[in-house]
Amino acid sequence: MSRRRPSNPLALAVLACLYERPMYPYEITTTLRERGKEDSIRLNFGSLYSIIKSLEKNGYIAEARAEREGNRPERQVYEITLTGRAEAERWLREILAVPTKEYPDIEAGLSLIGLLSPAEVTALLRSRVAALQAEVDQRRLTLTQVTELGLPEVFSVESDYRIAMLTAELAWVSALVERLERGALGGQDMWDELHARRVAGASAEEIAAAVTEAMPAEFGPGVAGGGRADS
Repeated sequence: MSRRRPSNPLALAVLACLYERPMYPYEITTTLRERGKEDSIRLNFGSLYSIIKSLEKNGYIAEARAEREGNRPERQVYEITLTGRAEAERWLREILAVPTKEYPDIEAGLSLIGLLSPAEVTALLRSRVAALQAEVDQRRLTLTQVTELGLPEVFSVESDYRIAMLTAELAWVSALVERLERGALGGQDMWDELHARRVAGASAEEIAAAVTEAMPAEFGPGVAGGGRADS
């Protein structure tokens, strides 16, 4: 049978739960919630059943038995197959070892900052800095509390990673804000002028001509929106 592995990490979380023992779907849901996995994996519980059916179709999990409690509807218990165990291990090894290109919203926003004025972008990024600092502080407090309760570090390593990533972003965005406030970002004067022309009603042709005049010859008007000329 030709197998297709789901790309959603929630599928790997389902396999991980069933790797421990057979469970029914609601039990998988509560297990992931109790362990706080929604902080690391997007838990779209509305798609959980479709993921389970996809895993079953591809031979990674199978129906183990049906259970019924009192007058409640019958519920299906699933178990992981040998193929599913091998796939879960392979998938996890791949995630840990191989970097992949991700597309965070902030990166997309930074690539398009030319749509707004330098002053507005600076103010928005100041707000981001404040939000990042608050999140870092809260996460550090939470991590300290669970550590003091005796939770082994292996069960919170993903939280430590998240704090490190947030701290790095906080430092980078703070430095960018500081450069914007000083007018020290390369091309900031041109950006300010182009935005002023847009607000004043300059045509697209006039904006493109201004960009072409200001930029080195190898670059074109495509950079006006905040991206590369070849994008």
